[in-house]
Amino acid sequence: MIPLHSNSSGVTFAIKVHPRARKNAITGEVGEAVKVSLTAPPIDGRANDACIEFFAKLLKVPRSSVSIASGMSSRNKVIRVAGVSAQYVRKGLTL
Repeated sequence: MIPLHSNSSGVTFAIKVHPRARKNAITGEVGEAVKVSLTAPPIDGRANDACIEFFAKLLKVPRSSVSIASGMSSRNKVIRVAGVSAQYVRKGLTL
């Protein structure tokens, strides 16, 4: 089970990104991180933008509620979702 951390700024969880994939999807778990495939390449922040857009649509929250808390230039990232509970995020991730 992926650990979700809840605090005053929102819910955070770890992801591992696989850029230039065939489709945008959650493809499983790697250790304590969600494995995410994105079609965008890791050039000029396009994969980061695609990551934020993907989780905003998946969790049905505004794009402004989703941010990358750490790992902007890494495949290992921490995603922060503001304004929701850990239970809501877990249900949205279907983990």
